[in-house]
Amino acid sequence: MATVKAALKPDTVLSAAIEVAQTAAEHQAGDFGVGEHLGFRMEGDRVLTHFFACPHPGYVGWHWAVTLTRPPRARTATVDEVVLLPGEGALPTPQWVPWSQRVRPGDVTPGSLLPTPDNDPRLEPGFTGGEMAADDDPAEWSETRAIVADLGLGRERVLSHEGRSEAAQRWIEGAAGPDNPSTEHAPAYCLTCGYFQRLSGSLGVEFGVCTNSFAPRDGKVVSVDHGCGGHSDVVADERGIELPESVYDTISIEQSLFD
Repeated sequence: MATVKAALKPDTVLSAAIEVAQTAAEHQAGDFGVGEHLGFRMEGDRVLTHFFACPHPGYVGWHWAVTLTRPPRARTATVDEVVLLPGEGALPTPQWVPWSQRVRPGDVTPGSLLPTPDNDPRLEPGFTGGEMAADDDPAEWSETRAIVADLGLGRERVLSHEGRSEAAQRWIEGAAGPDNPSTEHAPAYCLTCGYFQRLSGSLGVEFGVCTNSFAPRDGKVVSVDHGCGGHSDVVADERGIELPESVYDTISIEQSLFD
């Protein structure tokens, strides 16, 4: 890094204090080491930063920056800060991502918990009764509860429109949708397959579950226009091994049990 000619006039005391800056950098660097002096830059009035190469193989393109300062009329440099900074072509660390955004499908293992935020847009309040739960007429409330349970609404939170749309979009674009080699080479769509079991609710318009134990998506969601080679309409010409016809002996005479 060449010396930068800034508008500020270089401070002669600070610019000459290369040894002071290098000693501070070596103290901070430890096993990382400190390489050659790369130059300096005026940061302000009586504030200057010296730069040194970082020879560590894991930090190619990085450099040590040692900022020095001095009081007015003082002839001794004081170390203000020592940091390791990336330069051009350096490989910086990835940007920090919150844990909630790092979770990926399949990360939730047995015994682990994945809390959902109370304002999750994929969910909305369900129908649990509220004040109606303590209704004076238990028979009427019992009937209401039965209807609500059949509709799948008797829960604290249920899927919102955004939650259903997000799931449908993800399934359509994934392996469960129509745009993949499995569907391209399939004899027919899942909609016409005997192993296709529709989902309940609005998602059932476009999706169901495969129940063919030999199919690649057995027990998984598939779209109505998905397909695979395990379609139920592909019937074998023969039913296993053909057994010979039964032969009955009509010539010999069995010995009587009473002889």
